[in-house]
Amino acid sequence: MSMQLSNIYDDKIEEAIEDIENILEGDYVISKRAFSLLLLQEDEDALEEVKELEGKNYLKIINIVEETKKEYEKPLTFVISSYRQKQAKILTDSVMTKTKGKEKSFSETLNRIMINPITGIPIALLVLYFGLYKFVGQFGAGVVVDFLEGSIFEAHINPWINNILNNHIPWEWLRALIGGDYGIITLGIRYAVAIVLPIVGTFFFVFSIIEDSGYLPRLAMLVDRLFKNIGLNGRAVIPMVLGFGCDTMATMVSRTLETERERIISTLLLALAIPCSAQLGVILSLLSGEPKALIVWIIFISFVFLFIGYLAAKVLPGEEPLFYMEMPPLRLPKLSNVLVKTYTRMEWYFAEILPLFILISILIWFGNIIGVFPKLVGVFRPFVMAIGLPEEVSEVFLFGFFRRDYGAAGLFDLVKEGILSTRQLVVAAATLTLFVPCVAQFVMMIKERGFKTAIYIAAFVLAFSFVAGYALNWILLVTGVLA
Repeated sequence: MSMQLSNIYDDKIEEAIEDIENILEGDYVISKRAFSLLLLQEDEDALEEVKELEGKNYLKIINIVEETKKEYEKPLTFVISSYRQKQAKILTDSVMTKTKGKEKSFSETLNRIMINPITGIPIALLVLYFGLYKFVGQFGAGVVVDFLEGSIFEAHINPWINNILNNHIPWEWLRALIGGDYGIITLGIRYAVAIVLPIVGTFFFVFSIIEDSGYLPRLAMLVDRLFKNIGLNGRAVIPMVLGFGCDTMATMVSRTLETERERIISTLLLALAIPCSAQLGVILSLLSGEPKALIVWIIFISFVFLFIGYLAAKVLPGEEPLFYMEMPPLRLPKLSNVLVKTYTRMEWYFAEILPLFILISILIWFGNIIGVFPKLVGVFRPFVMAIGLPEEVSEVFLFGFFRRDYGAAGLFDLVKEGILSTRQLVVAAATLTLFVPCVAQFVMMIKERGFKTAIYIAAFVLAFSFVAGYALNWILLVTGVLA
């Protein structure tokens, strides 16, 4: 049996394909027809290659693409994918025989339950509660961090290091570099190993289970209608959920979204209102003892996420987002897959954060030596005090400028010292969550969105975080919800 597979699109698309094929003069690794289809879908790599190889013909091809786009209400990527799906169905129907079962399978029933808003939302809340709050927030950021940070570093490693330095190192500057309050080992490595690593590890374990089970696409379908109100579609749930692990990685993944408008909105929301796993774990750990405080923080951050997303969708020009995604079958997660994914992601993340934490400790040490660090802390002090926080929190925001999770770990230390009231802790946690993206995320924003857009986003986030913190502190004072 043979089947014609070439002319599967309508006349307008076929004509555009033929016109582009006739213009192409360069040598490409795939057929000119396949390459023409990539160009019609505005594939970035294909456009770059054509721009380089075709010279003046590049503008002719762009003109064909633009004229073809005008013929359809939906993006050409969607239109072409729809035709391909129909052709795939024709092929499968010609070689497969379907038999109707008397009863729906359990996986099909579960699938319907997960994507139905009435039943799907409670399931999503349960996943968040047991996955993020109980496992990451209480077990990872509570039990494991308390053991590593309290029983290992504070009880043994830090005193041992400081004792060796005090007895054998005569130079104060070298002792301060290695130990003390801001030393490479006593602060940088302690934060990375004892506070950040267990939180990141538990998050990636949960994320790998969600990913391996096939639940993530169903979550995307569930939130699609909500995300449409903030200029995104259900597909954006992938970088958003990934942002709870690492906002830098999530910013890179945002390139998979269909339009530049969606990419900018997702980058803004990742920079503003999505805490990374280490930051989220520390905050959940700090607020878990005060359920009312945790609820206030969740409501406030969720409101900011939706409000700023809604405003961005109204301000930024562009087409309304469309949503289509392959729906893989539900399956029981395979432990070996989950462990391999978790280990690989932890290895990548730890390789990234440990050198950065050591570098930050060195920068803070150097800043103290030359007197710059106290001045930078002084820059943040009036803003911190304006939102009702003690001046000691200024250091936390300076830490957060280098890395969000580093700042959250600093907040962890302040709470242990009893410096913050419940109200101040919520305001500090909320403002720090909204604070400027870390250096790594900012660099990725420049790479993905361009220098100008990255600067605009960072400047807006910096100003908005303190305005929002001031508003939250005022609301809590007026209402008396938290003392």
